[in-house]
Amino acid sequence: MKKKILYGVALILIACGATSCELLGEECKFCKTVTTDTRTGEVNEGNEIEYCGAALIAIEAKGTTKIGDLETVYVCR
Repeated sequence: MKKKILYGVALILIACGATSCELLGEECKFCKTVTTDTRTGEVNEGNEIEYCGAALIAIEAKGTTKIGDLETVYVCR
């Protein structure tokens, strides 16, 4: 009986991990890139993508990236 309960709990945890379930308290946010041309002031926004867990932490840790006159930053909501 204990084995069946253990298998059931393990199955639920694996299913949640495979489907990015928020049961385990994993925070998710939608983030997009915002690129600004410092010369002209033109702003371009990328598509929003959902990031969770370690991927979200990595995105939020990125600072402003500057290449030539273009500055790109991630904005999350």
